[in-house]
Amino acid sequence: MLPRERDRLLLGLSLGFLLLFSSPSGTLASIHEYSNGAFIPRNNSFFFHGGSEGLYAADNNLTSFIRFESVIFRRTKEAASRYHTMQRNTGLVEAIIVEVRDRERIGGAYFNSESICCTTELREKKICEAGEVIIKKNPENQDWPVRIQTFFEGKDEEATMPTKSVPINKTGMYYLYFMFCDPELKGTTIKGRTVWRNPYGYLPGKMAPLMTFYGFMSLAYLILGLVWFLKFVRYWKDILQLHYHITAVIALGMCEMAFWYFEYANFNSTGTRPIGITLWAVTFTAVKKTLSRLLLLVVSMGYGVVRPTLGGVSSKVAGLGVVYFVASEALELVEHLGNVNDFTGKTRLFLVLPVALLDACFILWIFSSLSKTLEKLQLRRSAAKLELYRKFTNALAVSVLLSVAWIGYELYFNATDPLGELWQWAWIIPAFWNASAYILLIVICILWAPSQNPTRYAYSEDTNDDFDEEGVPLTGSGVKTAGDIMNKLERKERKTTDHVFGLSDDLEEDKRE
Repeated sequence: MLPRERDRLLLGLSLGFLLLFSSPSGTLASIHEYSNGAFIPRNNSFFFHGGSEGLYAADNNLTSFIRFESVIFRRTKEAASRYHTMQRNTGLVEAIIVEVRDRERIGGAYFNSESICCTTELREKKICEAGEVIIKKNPENQDWPVRIQTFFEGKDEEATMPTKSVPINKTGMYYLYFMFCDPELKGTTIKGRTVWRNPYGYLPGKMAPLMTFYGFMSLAYLILGLVWFLKFVRYWKDILQLHYHITAVIALGMCEMAFWYFEYANFNSTGTRPIGITLWAVTFTAVKKTLSRLLLLVVSMGYGVVRPTLGGVSSKVAGLGVVYFVASEALELVEHLGNVNDFTGKTRLFLVLPVALLDACFILWIFSSLSKTLEKLQLRRSAAKLELYRKFTNALAVSVLLSVAWIGYELYFNATDPLGELWQWAWIIPAFWNASAYILLIVICILWAPSQNPTRYAYSEDTNDDFDEEGVPLTGSGVKTAGDIMNKLERKERKTTDHVFGLSDDLEEDKRE
């Protein structure tokens, strides 16, 4: 393959490789907090989304429920002043719990009506009651969908919902809405919380399999770490600088998976996210992601293989790493510690864009450097090193293809399941990205494993170390001539090959090589 053709191929693959670095995430808390939430008008009703989660049915002596705690509705003074002090039931707010498959039972769809609240025509047919949301009960279970009513009395500005638990006896995705039909209650707000619990604990249904997954990943990183450590100790006299970088990434991955497992386990037992453990888990994730990208970059640059140091580029590599860590840490903190209800699409987009742009910089730099390294090795006829980097390139190409295919599946999954009916399989999407990163790390560990003969892949000042002996005359002048030719070709290659960031090798590097 010609160098120019390979450049185009690698640059094309790099666009897909951007998807490999993206790891969509997001969680739903099992305790939903409401702080002066506003009701939104829709058709002839007003509603507030109280939460949605996948819940498993109660199992034997284990319970599953949705509990309302300290839920208070507050209407405006103007709305309260319209009624007499002695009047009762001067306003109605309803809490409605529906399983997603029964969503058509809320509103007038069954009665060919677009209304959500009961109309005069439907009330005359005795289908519903005035001032209430239209609900058609499930013939298989007359208790569902669930309706819980709370009334304002007289001129009271507040109405408190009694503490109540709704048992869940069927596995499914459940939605909670607070609704009212009286236009006089416009401006009403809600505060309080609801607690959603599965039989095994408070962890939301779509997150539960991830706790097991992180447990297995912790074990996987531990096994990889032990194997790498044994190799490291066995050949400690022949260790290269690059091996320390790989060791750091393995250690960080091990800590990251362990912290996420303990964070999920604590969340499952208490119903709240432990801030301390979550902060550590988020930080380890950001650090590992940053160092993983830096590791791919320096490997692609040929660090320790075709160049002994990064030279003048090292400051730029470190700068990009620091900026990426800050952007990644900010995104992770908001996603895992922020209020989920307040984490809007615009906010997420604002935080995701810098990370995506920095990922693009990493990817373009990685593939540009990899192409340059391959050309150097071809010019030097370093057969062993060239084979090593070809295997590394193939591994990245496979990662790109898998990532593109998975993104396609992810888009299809989200497009065909907007209401989360496939919540029991949603955990596979974030798990894939962690697993693919682990596999890519294993590939690097295999290719650059410590050995008794590290100089086979290590940098050597002798540019003729892997020359084809048949192509070089076995005379002093012949060797010198070949060396001169190689130096000239390499200098020419440096001038004609532009780096994606306009970065050339350091002058000191040129002198060394």
